[in-house]
Amino acid sequence: MRIVLASASPSRRFILESAGVDPIIHPANIDEDALIASLNDAPPREVILALCAAKAEAVAAQYPDDIVIGCDSMLLLNGTLQGKPHTIDATINRWKAQRSKTADLITGHCIVAPGGKQRVLDAASTSITFGDVSDADIDAYARSGEPLECAGAFTLEALGGWFIDRINGDPSNVIGLSLPLVRRALYSFGIDVADVWR
Repeated sequence: MRIVLASASPSRRFILESAGVDPIIHPANIDEDALIASLNDAPPREVILALCAAKAEAVAAQYPDDIVIGCDSMLLLNGTLQGKPHTIDATINRWKAQRSKTADLITGHCIVAPGGKQRVLDAASTSITFGDVSDADIDAYARSGEPLECAGAFTLEALGGWFIDRINGDPSNVIGLSLPLVRRALYSFGIDVADVWR
């Protein structure tokens, strides 16, 4: 039995590999912007759950004998979802808006059991308190390229760790995949965590 990760995220792959799993990487090809636009009045958690479900379902049919995990992470700051900034300027603007503030990093998970008849659709939320970061460090961090493709424009496990003062909740969730949530899903399928270790 294998775990298929419906994501190209190196951070999610790192979490699984560090936890004893060699996942198959099969990124889902969905139009995230169109899906988000179709849910413009939905609460933030529902938007994130819709994205991760679309990713898992796009890949699950190709792996009927395996566990498929689709995830999507966004930062909820002042009631607004923040995805990946993509550009240096957007990253700088985000950091100027979020420094010294506390926000929630929400990661939706859709975990499909072998056979496709069972699935767990849930989200984990971790509170992040950003440091009072200098303009020079914000600029240097943005120009490093690291946060451009990260939800919330930061990482916890690399350069961005310098600028996070506190987290309250599951640290693996901040990196992109909640191991406790996946463990509970596996148990609900009658699968032990050790069954998916290398």
